Amino acid sequence: MKEIKIIIAAHKAYPMPCTQMYLPLQVGRAINEPLPYAQDNTGPNISEKNKTFCELTGLYWAWQNLEADYIGLCHYRRYFACRPFGNKEKRILSDADADRLLQTNDVILPKKRNYWIETNYSQYVHAHHKEDLDTTRQILSQRYPDYLPAYDEIMGRTSGHRFNMFIMKKEILDSYCGWLFDVLFRLEEQLDISQYDPVSRRVFGYVGERLLDVWIETNRIPYTELPVVNMENQHWLKKGTRFLMRKLRGMREK
Repeated sequence: MKEIKIIIAAHKAYPMPCTQMYLPLQVGRAINEPLPYAQDNTGPNISEKNKTFCELTGLYWAWQNLEADYIGLCHYRRYFACRPFGNKEKRILSDADADRLLQTNDVILPKKRNYWIETNYSQYVHAHHKEDLDTTRQILSQRYPDYLPAYDEIMGRTSGHRFNMFIMKKEILDSYCGWLFDVLFRLEEQLDISQYDPVSRRVFGYVGERLLDVWIETNRIPYTELPVVNMENQHWLKKGTRFLMRKLRGMREK
């Protein structure tokens, strides 16, 4: 059996799966009081950047500090699901199911989110700041021009993999993280976010979500998809209303 470690990014105490595969990890520990979990401010880390990098401070920690055949990232309220229906806790991907899937797949991603009437680009700029994506494109143009065709193609689509959730073979994760954090650190140097509201200041986590597909497709990485189970009820009417308001009025989330 391969060794699989999936960090559960958390910033507050919450019921967690108790299996060998899952590792609850407090993200942003450098700027918050401790929780009874592993903490992302040990070893090489960027824990102090959590307000702008979100769960990616956990990914950075896992990349730099964990040793396993496969490494993954999920969230304390959001997991990969191995069953489409039933009790939420029982739907969470099990160690045995993960091991079975990874026998024939090096990468697992969540099922794509569809925006239907928005492209990935327009959805982002209606909610946040267009400079975030435009500056990212400039960085790719200067630093990684081979990624531009996929970036432009993906920005024009109406669907994509979200949540910064995945499970990857360690060698693939090493390559992905080396590229991802180089791009994001350069973006951090070039963007002025001093006037951003607290939600928009999570920019590097948001941009990281959009870059996953760019890297996957440019490198022709095969993957399988799994549904996502959310441990809390989703307020779809409220979310849908906000979505339409941003579309019609150009409003940003507050």
